[in-house]
Amino acid sequence: MQFTEAQRATLRALADTFIPAVDGPAEHAAFWQRSGSEGIDVNQIGEILEEQPAAARQEFLKLLGLLDSPTLGLTWFGPLRPFVRLQPAQREKMLQSWAQSNVPQLRKGFHALRKLLLILFYGGAEAGGRNPVWDSVGYAGPLPADLPVDTAKPIRTLQPTQDVTYDCDVLVIGSGAGGGVVAGELAAAGHDVLVLEKGPYCHGCDFTQREVDMLGKLYDAKGALSTQDGSIGVLAGSCLGGGTTVNWAGAFRTPDYVLQEWAREHQLPHVATLEFKKSLDAVSRALSVNIDYTRHNGQNQALWDGSTKLGQEVKLIPRNEKGLTDSDAHFQALGYTTLGDAHGVKQGTLNTYLLQAFEHGARLLADTRVERVTIADGRATGAEAVHTTADGRPVRVTVRARRVVVAGGAIQTPALLLRSGLQHPHIGRHLNLHPTVVVSGMYERPMHPWFGPSMSVVNDCFTMLNGTNYGAKLETPPAHVGLMSMVIPWLNGRQHKQLMQQADHIGSFIVLTRDRDGGRVSIDKHGQALIDYTLSEHDRANMLTGVRAAAEIHAAAGAHTVLLPHGTLPMLRVKNGQIDNPEVLDQLAHLSWKPNQFGLYSAHQMSTCRMGGDPATHPTSPTGELYEVKNLFVADASAFPACSGVNPMLTVMALAHYTAQQMKAATPAAALRAVAATAEL
Repeated sequence: MQFTEAQRATLRALADTFIPAVDGPAEHAAFWQRSGSEGIDVNQIGEILEEQPAAARQEFLKLLGLLDSPTLGLTWFGPLRPFVRLQPAQREKMLQSWAQSNVPQLRKGFHALRKLLLILFYGGAEAGGRNPVWDSVGYAGPLPADLPVDTAKPIRTLQPTQDVTYDCDVLVIGSGAGGGVVAGELAAAGHDVLVLEKGPYCHGCDFTQREVDMLGKLYDAKGALSTQDGSIGVLAGSCLGGGTTVNWAGAFRTPDYVLQEWAREHQLPHVATLEFKKSLDAVSRALSVNIDYTRHNGQNQALWDGSTKLGQEVKLIPRNEKGLTDSDAHFQALGYTTLGDAHGVKQGTLNTYLLQAFEHGARLLADTRVERVTIADGRATGAEAVHTTADGRPVRVTVRARRVVVAGGAIQTPALLLRSGLQHPHIGRHLNLHPTVVVSGMYERPMHPWFGPSMSVVNDCFTMLNGTNYGAKLETPPAHVGLMSMVIPWLNGRQHKQLMQQADHIGSFIVLTRDRDGGRVSIDKHGQALIDYTLSEHDRANMLTGVRAAAEIHAAAGAHTVLLPHGTLPMLRVKNGQIDNPEVLDQLAHLSWKPNQFGLYSAHQMSTCRMGGDPATHPTSPTGELYEVKNLFVADASAFPACSGVNPMLTVMALAHYTAQQMKAATPAAALRAVAATAEL
């Protein structure tokens, strides 16, 4: 998207208001004097907007139009002048007014601008260079260039240069936890498999460890996917290997109480059987899941120490990594694997099932967006897609397939099915997000939160609240400075800079809520996915229980200040492990928690094509095949009957493994080809 000069001027003025040049300590004078417009490339904003739905792009342009109009003053009872003609103090006051406005659209506009400009300023860097502010905030930045493995890509993907038609036994759409497993299992069983992936294929040095670079390359919508109201940032992998390439390497087994709930309430008896546990065992072995690596970074150690001091049980998180040593080089590198693992220690589908599929003859085509699944006489027959070549040209791709497996994730899978004409009323509904907030502690000691495993410790003491299967897990998130700058509430430019300068002393916990009440995925007139979700009162209450627990653990672990996850930035003061102002915690539930009054995020999307035994309420059958269309299967987190309550990678893989076994048993490869040959005759 190209901006006019007036729009560019407005964006630069906004950047200078969110990140102003102000006087500060002489030791870091360059940091304090560096303004937002000096550190942000406006063209990157246009590139990010290009990946958003058409309505979102138009809304952003209308927002810029409002900011460039004298009527802007009516939104905050200020002077009737465009934003660029306001004095710096007036600009800041206007943004503060929008942040607390009762008008949802103004809050949405404030947070969209805030998050976008802050992450570009703190998380961006030119190729081969460093961001000038990193040294002042203590951030290490990308590790030395000689560390990543610079080897030939082990998978050779297809590279069509003109319109092409492929024929296969099984078409797999998506290459993450679900699609990768199905492709590997079926290819090893002799099926002719073709994998289409919307995102790119990256390996080794392709993973630059720079936040803005990698978010733009490896995540859906360049890392800026969100709900329609802008209140929830949604992180979803979009690259070869999908979420397993960019996730936090936590390999949780589905809790037994969740599997029993699914079996009982959704007529899925097989998930509570030994056979399904064998699928969990199989994928765990393939991913080398283990708890052998016990070195924690500062924030994981704080979660461990604070929890145990309070008498709460904590556990090591099983992780899908191998080949690690106790070296500082390995420890530091682990912190960057959410931006793509340059060292090959994380065992996602990229290094396991997709490689197995390729070695057994499967073909893989990256950079390819599937427009629709083709259907004839109630059966899936293939797909139509568009591949983007290395030089940016579109190439039409037609696939003829005997069976089609959709595994694009719980946002893109229902969107594709709806684009393809499926009409089951529950496709896209029941969206669960594991809505997550961040509770940060400020410590005297350095935390170095960007080094080491992003998550290695979990506190499960609050996962089953009030006699239900719903509650919250306490974990730790990736903590690079771009993401950190988005999470820390902004009250004014100086306050935000003061907190960011202490980034190396901030440790964060996440409160990951198992949400009972869901949202919806639909499509716009262009077929792009739209996400609607509002946190319910029930789920918010559970989330706030987790927030209180996280705050108390920070205090017990030695934090001197705790930052609570609300836009008004309530803070707790701590002395000798005791909270000085506990009334702030008591008042949390009485604050307004409307959309965009607090930061809410999701790295797990589930249940939009849920599997179950009742065809009226579940689009997907227990075998993974859709009730509405034969030979069309779903094999990703959208098939979850309800959310898993844990990081979903292993659950997705086990469901996909089980579905693959059903597909192999129903129609072996030889029989499938015989059917195809008969049809051609």
